[in-house]
Amino acid sequence: MIRPVLFLLLPTLVASPSFAKDPAWTGWLGPDRNGWVEGFTPPQPWPEKLKPVWTVEVGTGYGSPLVSGGRVYQHARQGGEEVVWCLDLADGRTIWRKSYPLPFEMGRGGERHGKGPKSSPVLDGGRLFTLSITGVLSAWDAASGKLHWRRDFVKRFKTPHPNWGAATSPLVDADRIFVHLGTCEKGALLALDVTNGKEIWSQDKHGHCYSSPLLVEIAGVRQVVEWNHHGLTAVDRGSGRILWEYPFPHRGSDQNMPTPAFHGGRILVGGENRGIRCVEASQRDGKWSVTEKWRTREVALNMATAVMNNGLLYGMSHFKTGQFFCLDPANGEVRWKGPPRVGQNVMFLSLPGFVLALLDRGELQVIEATPEAYRPVRKYRVAEGGTWAPPVLLPDSILVKDTRHLARWSLQLD
Repeated sequence: MIRPVLFLLLPTLVASPSFAKDPAWTGWLGPDRNGWVEGFTPPQPWPEKLKPVWTVEVGTGYGSPLVSGGRVYQHARQGGEEVVWCLDLADGRTIWRKSYPLPFEMGRGGERHGKGPKSSPVLDGGRLFTLSITGVLSAWDAASGKLHWRRDFVKRFKTPHPNWGAATSPLVDADRIFVHLGTCEKGALLALDVTNGKEIWSQDKHGHCYSSPLLVEIAGVRQVVEWNHHGLTAVDRGSGRILWEYPFPHRGSDQNMPTPAFHGGRILVGGENRGIRCVEASQRDGKWSVTEKWRTREVALNMATAVMNNGLLYGMSHFKTGQFFCLDPANGEVRWKGPPRVGQNVMFLSLPGFVLALLDRGELQVIEATPEAYRPVRKYRVAEGGTWAPPVLLPDSILVKDTRHLARWSLQLD
């Protein structure tokens, strides 16, 4: 539900965006893994142009920048090494930098995407967790950059990542971190101890994919829901026992990539060339069942993860070479579709009254969150070389990772 926002307008001043004190963005799609920017008050009006605050060359990769305690963290690649950066949010100054050699040979067809990393890191409990493109999981001290522990799963899986490298983003909940590793043919969803990386449980029924897991509560049971090679699988958070499954497999070149959305107790999942589906799981007398509520093939998700805003789903269908859409999750009705040829990929953020869309060609669009029509409010050029990494919205600015640089752009009005 969108809450009313009050702005104070004076003759010589225009309201600037506000935010909770010490904003934090701690992982893929934010703290709740839903793309929602909590506490942000949009400016009135949005500025005509964004001004650069600072730019740092951090390397290649698609991982999200993270923010906490006035610091920015970025996982990237420079040459033959993966690099972990800790920067000062105010001026981009390097606080610490760690690197380690990591050779990688990209699978055929993915060369243009580079050698990663592709997954987003996660911050929790003073630790920064990174997943390399080869499936190496590392835990760093967020304050100093000291390496707490590292797990390399080559001995267990031989190849601990799918064809184009690990792209799933780890998920942390209290004392454990969840990550699915392995190939499409053979893999395992793992729960590891955050303090030492030791395995708590392993669910090895299904192969890996490129989607990222969610932690949700259904019928009073906390469960990890993931879209793996086979389909949607819900695993008990505590024991690793499979609770329910919904087949929605990767077939041929149609990859399982976007992160599903969780809304109103239901899960919305969209696949390349396979449309979008809505499923609902329930429990009765200790037995789980899952029901498909609806499906549509009018729009389909390829790599871009859709987000909820005020009860509606906003995303980009890969049909017609990329097309924004708004969908009603109650019945699957597509409320509107924007113009075609948007591009190959879009990263979305959701905030009161608007959806931010960062296009792979380096354009940031501010789109009105309305079921009536596609209504872009502003369009900004923020990455000349293009970008596939998620942006991070701050009180007065936005962080954008392009092909090689991390930049902070001011939202302040003149």
